[in-house]
Amino acid sequence: MKFSAQEEYGLRCLVSLARRGPGASMTIPEISEVEGLTASHVAKILGILRRSGFVTSTRGQQGGYQLAMKPGEMVLRDVLSPLGGRLFGEEFCARHTGIQAACVHETDCALRPLWTGVQQAVDGVLGRYTVQDLLDGSVEAPAIHLSVSRPSREGA
Repeated sequence: MKFSAQEEYGLRCLVSLARRGPGASMTIPEISEVEGLTASHVAKILGILRRSGFVTSTRGQQGGYQLAMKPGEMVLRDVLSPLGGRLFGEEFCARHTGIQAACVHETDCALRPLWTGVQQAVDGVLGRYTVQDLLDGSVEAPAIHLSVSRPSREGA
């Protein structure tokens, strides 16, 4: 299972902006230097975050990017969604059909409950934390217990 570099870098950009304090701004080159990322990658990520309402931008000599809301209002699940999407969603099965037009296990999938449980666990963890929690270093690795309901085995 993977989280994308874009998700990682997006969170890093937001934490960098949050470190500057309320109302402070940073330019793309400043964020690029602080985070060790290319300016083009930072620009792409900030564009996504701006369109999603997490940052604003100001043009001009005193311009740059600022947080659009308080770091404590930026729930990680909501921030990561436009940067990379969900690990498992309704479209997952349609994208992994093998050589068929539709998955051969569409009605009796043994894996769907597992992936749904994993997604719910990830959503639960990411829904508990904000950018402020990252800034404060108060994110702890939670113990996760998955409850997966298995398909019935009639006739087995």
